[in-house]
Amino acid sequence: MRLLKSTIHSDLNSLTGRALERIAARAIVLKGDDILLMYTERYHDYTLPGGGVDQGEDLITGLKRELSEETGAQNIRNIEAFGCYEEYRPWYKDDADYMHMLSYCYLCEIDDELGNNALEDYEINNGMKPVWLNIHHAIQHNLDTMANNPKAGMSVERETFLLQQVLAECLSENPLKAAV
Repeated sequence: MRLLKSTIHSDLNSLTGRALERIAARAIVLKGDDILLMYTERYHDYTLPGGGVDQGEDLITGLKRELSEETGAQNIRNIEAFGCYEEYRPWYKDDADYMHMLSYCYLCEIDDELGNNALEDYEINNGMKPVWLNIHHAIQHNLDTMANNPKAGMSVERETFLLQQVLAECLSENPLKAAV
């Protein structure tokens, strides 16, 4: 899968020591200019649905599980690789010196009607909920959050970059794309 971006968090001085490796699968589900996202009240941001792939689980299985758990998505199909976002982040526990995270992103389709989701306790406590939102509004909202909200999480930069990539590559006003 193509690498979209690789970033090193500004708080990391070096990439020496023990790395915690985390693999995630994230879904890009579009309906016109609307995109299925997770809103997180705690961080006041919008993110692509998805999350950590379990040990021994392949990326597509993890994508389907996470998308279904978080949003209640049903009949996940027509899955296509979009790209990977790599990041090196600070890690504040004793088991590693930093986190190396790879987010594999996939375009996919789902049934129009969402079923019941199954959020984890921390997701409920953070006020996460699935929403359909115009992608332009989601990007602007996240940009405002990064500029004005001291509680903004580290993931909002990744998510905003990914939303901008989706907009540029999948929803652009390019007449050649409209003809396809």
